[in-house]
Amino acid sequence: MSRTSAINVVLASRSPARRAILRAAGIDPEVVVSGVDEDAVLASMGAASPAQQVIGLATAKATAVASKLGPVDGPTVVIGCDSMFEMDGEVRGKPIDEDDAVRRLSAMRGNSGILHTGHYVVRLDEDRTAHGAASTVVHIGEMSDDEIAAYVDTGEPLQVAGAFTIDGIGGWFVDKIEGDHTNVVGLSLPLMRTLLGQVGIPATDLLHGNRRSTA
Repeated sequence: MSRTSAINVVLASRSPARRAILRAAGIDPEVVVSGVDEDAVLASMGAASPAQQVIGLATAKATAVASKLGPVDGPTVVIGCDSMFEMDGEVRGKPIDEDDAVRRLSAMRGNSGILHTGHYVVRLDEDRTAHGAASTVVHIGEMSDDEIAAYVDTGEPLQVAGAFTIDGIGGWFVDKIEGDHTNVVGLSLPLMRTLLGQVGIPATDLLHGNRRSTA
């Protein structure tokens, strides 16, 4: 697959939220879904910490997509991400069904947890990589049983790690956070800026197509 734009960005995720973060920050990435078996990746990692788990999954996704791409022309980066919510020492991904979502939200109300997002960047034209994890403390409000039932009925909790969002309907129930809010959405812009710098691409160089004309 040949590319010729100044700097090409490929997002190894189908997450609309992650793409929206990048687009709002001035980048419109190409989306290529990895198809990685997440359960198999986690099983291979053994007793890894939550931060290690999300980095491992992000790595698997980015490298899988990188392997799908053919020769590139010019700077090209692949970004992989994965998120998990940790509460009371338990790591929680997406709920398996509505009953599971209700149980999780019932346990979360009035409590706090940590949203971990792993990031992995592959620069294809120079064979360079960088990775890291960002963690943000999230305080969930006191949700009534009716509110939990109504929220689960929207279907949103079934689509996201931890069974809640901050940028969607779940935002009604997040009292406050401690840390980077974009990390809770699914991609930490401050960490991504650091990782891009480590592979030799200043984040501001990705904004060329969004600069105002001075002519």
